[in-house]
Amino acid sequence: MLSVALRTLRSRWTTFVGSFIALSLGVGLIATMGLALAASLDAPERRPERFAKAPVVVKGADTLRVPTRIGDRVAKLASPRPVPPSLARELAALGRTVEDRTFAVRAQGGPAGLVGHPWSTAAFAPYRLDAGRAPRAADEAVATGDWTAPGRRVRTDRGTVTIVGTVRDLGFEQALFYPDDRAARLSPEVDHLVVDADPRAVRQKVAGAADDAAGSADAAGTAAVRVLTGADRKDADADPDRDSEALIAVNAMLGTAAGVTGFVSVFVVASTFAFAVAQRRREFGLLRTAGATPGQIRRMVLAEAMVVGVVASAAGCALGARGAPRLAAWLVDDGLAPRWFAIGTDTWPYQLAFWTGLSVALAGAVAASLRAGRTGPVEALRDAAVDTGTMTRGRWFFGAGLLLVGIGLPVHALLTEPGGLLGRKSYTSGPMPLIVACALLAPVLVPPLARLLAWLPARLPGATGLLVRENAAAGVRRTAAVAAPVLVTVALTGSLLGATATIDGARAAEIRQRTTADFVISAPGGSGTAEEGRGGAGGPGAAGPGFDAATVERVRRVPGTVVSPTAASAVHVLEDGVALIRSDARAADPAALAATARLPLAAGRVTDLDDRSIIVTEEWERHTVGESVDIWRADGTRTSLRVAAVMRIGTGGNGVYVTPRNAPGAPVDRIDVSLAEGADASAVAAGLRTAAGRSGGQVFTKDAWVAASYPETDGRTRTGFLLVLGIALLYTGISLANTLVMAGSDRVRELAALRLAGATAPQVLRLVAAEALLVVAVGAVLGTLVAGVGLAGLWGALGVLHAGSPLVLPWGALGAAAGACAVLAAVSAVVPAALSLRVRPVEFAGTRE
Repeated sequence: MLSVALRTLRSRWTTFVGSFIALSLGVGLIATMGLALAASLDAPERRPERFAKAPVVVKGADTLRVPTRIGDRVAKLASPRPVPPSLARELAALGRTVEDRTFAVRAQGGPAGLVGHPWSTAAFAPYRLDAGRAPRAADEAVATGDWTAPGRRVRTDRGTVTIVGTVRDLGFEQALFYPDDRAARLSPEVDHLVVDADPRAVRQKVAGAADDAAGSADAAGTAAVRVLTGADRKDADADPDRDSEALIAVNAMLGTAAGVTGFVSVFVVASTFAFAVAQRRREFGLLRTAGATPGQIRRMVLAEAMVVGVVASAAGCALGARGAPRLAAWLVDDGLAPRWFAIGTDTWPYQLAFWTGLSVALAGAVAASLRAGRTGPVEALRDAAVDTGTMTRGRWFFGAGLLLVGIGLPVHALLTEPGGLLGRKSYTSGPMPLIVACALLAPVLVPPLARLLAWLPARLPGATGLLVRENAAAGVRRTAAVAAPVLVTVALTGSLLGATATIDGARAAEIRQRTTADFVISAPGGSGTAEEGRGGAGGPGAAGPGFDAATVERVRRVPGTVVSPTAASAVHVLEDGVALIRSDARAADPAALAATARLPLAAGRVTDLDDRSIIVTEEWERHTVGESVDIWRADGTRTSLRVAAVMRIGTGGNGVYVTPRNAPGAPVDRIDVSLAEGADASAVAAGLRTAAGRSGGQVFTKDAWVAASYPETDGRTRTGFLLVLGIALLYTGISLANTLVMAGSDRVRELAALRLAGATAPQVLRLVAAEALLVVAVGAVLGTLVAGVGLAGLWGALGVLHAGSPLVLPWGALGAAAGACAVLAAVSAVVPAALSLRVRPVEFAGTRE
């Protein structure tokens, strides 16, 4: 049957060109993303930056290690400990030591994220003077980069300094280097200690100090000083895990896009093959009449799919080889991947993409081959315009089953774990069973929906509306094949964009409800646009140095105010005896917090919070008021606290609340201010700006804070969604063009008959365009219904979680997607019809099939 399949491909190439393009692009995308994923898995080891030339680096404890019955659980500390002074003195006996300190600096006209260091540590990067000299006096400094120059005076929150030298920017930090004694006064604690001694001797000394402190250490959790040599010195750099975290986000984005690509590829290819087989039923009937068995017919269809799959997969791999370097460059340019990210020499992505493409082609043709094998010899004698026998028992079974799955899974999650419906994976994959169910049940859904949408046009003067309605309802297979890709695009658009908009709206409502302060002061270094109002540790100022005690005191002295300074921190808790879970925390004074915020409490009172208690959420394993829970603070110290109050889960990420005593090392990064009775708001606002302005704080009114804090979808997530929707729209265009061109080539006799009956060429073209637009409307309505069902489950989950928010359907995006599909469909339908009208209708009317 292979020779017959090859002849069929040559004679019916228009039938398979759409499947070829869709499959080759799908394989190309899978190969491209696979190569990018392989590059992220084989990422080079990050080299040390700040201490590349340091012999040995002793780092204060920055990890928490908790033993469990299945092994030690390890977590990063939010507030790493300094190197103990006693240990520093002992290590000084082994050789020369250099103390390193890192502290935030805000300079007028300086770069964001500026930090200060002692000048003696500059040699370990190594930094070398480009101009000027080393700092000697307390008011002198050396700067990295070219944002300033020697001789200039720079005002900072650490005092005004004279720039006496500059060093080349090495790309990993912006820094000011102070004389060592001045840096020690600005930041007394030692973050790292460089030791010029034998590493084994340093480790022995550190281990001995740890043994001496073992008697006072917590047996259930320790945070140890680390000795770093070789490649491990990178752990002393700022944010050493930033590359791996960025690559995790890249992997998630590319994995989601690859999954949707595979789904849409199978969907489009299966739909195309099914429609092609339906068009060829008389051909298969003639083959059966000539003696072909059902098995031979099935093998012929599968052979056609195999040939298309092999050629398309090979072409797709070639596309992937060209596309992967461009994708890597785009990820780097947009800041989604590290600067070093590049495509490697792995070959497994090509093999995966090729065999996936071939499998997709064969899988898409299986159902079509089974239908072709059931074609009887009598089909060669049929010439009916009305599709019959479209709903087989298999379609009923799988269609109804997937419909139940698509509805049942959200209902089950709603009853058992509603928070899971708010996850990206849930609303990305949730619509897929419903999309396939609607495609399988299209012969049942399409005719009544088409008649409903065409009800008014059919009653207008003229026969166009009536013909459009009846043609769409009678040609079920053609209508379903055209509506299917529109259904995919509209459903994904509504689900992805609608889910993020609904969740963002719910989070914004939470911020609005919880912020009762009249003013909010955000620490310098924050943008004022994060979701800090939700109680977590993130937000404005979390990435900056925070407010110093003098600034907080100046704010407190503003007349007519109730002030609540809070600080971002974190705690860890061991749940189920094996899971070490981190929770963002906010440290606050209970009375001031109660006066300036309205927490979503399910039990207890804010004012019951004290140094021996904690406010947790319902997500915690222990969340009963009065219960005791063991936690590890941000610096790794362990304590047992009583549950003072319990917050509802809401949209998640609420964090916990503790007092400042249980948040060691956490700087104040936000100050909520309520007006005292009779206070003048304008006078208070002016006083707050004066008090906080010296430290670079931003003063927001409540409304301005809520507006600035409105949650927005993460940039990587938004990019991934746009990539997914772009893929869906691309496949929609391919499928629409292919299906309508195939349908147009088989309708030449029908159009010729209309011309012979008296219809003009413009009337015929308007009829064809109207049919295409009606079918697009059918697909758009089904897609909107699919998106609505998924969003209804999400909306119900928000209600169960006490985070009620209006359901948001992105009508603008849905309209744009449907409009793009309408344009593609109209053009793809009208162009073949217009070409056929160039021939005299009497010639087509007598044409044999």
